[in-house]
Amino acid sequence: MNNDALTKALAAATEAADNSQQLEVVKAVLIAQAISQAAQQQHTCHDHQQPKPFDAKKWWTIGGFAVVGGCVACALALAFAMAMVAVAIAATCATGCFLILRSLWRDYAKHR
Repeated sequence: MNNDALTKALAAATEAADNSQQLEVVKAVLIAQAISQAAQQQHTCHDHQQPKPFDAKKWWTIGGFAVVGGCVACALALAFAMAMVAVAIAATCATGCFLILRSLWRDYAKHR
């Protein structure tokens, strides 16, 4: 009886070991399938992207903003140039006035 129980236990242990190895093989196959499916999904995601259609409204808007921005910059540059001309004219007038006043002061001081 002891020998029969030992034989049964040995058979059960062998079967469990085989089942354990089979489970490891099944687990490895499932992991490989999951990796393969993930790689296929990555390839299909990149392959199915279609180019976006040309959006003329977007480019008209960008062009319009560029033109308006250029006009504003030109107007500001023109205003700055006119202001600098006004400063130059004022400096010239002030220099002339100071020269005339200095001449008058010298004549006044000389005749005193």
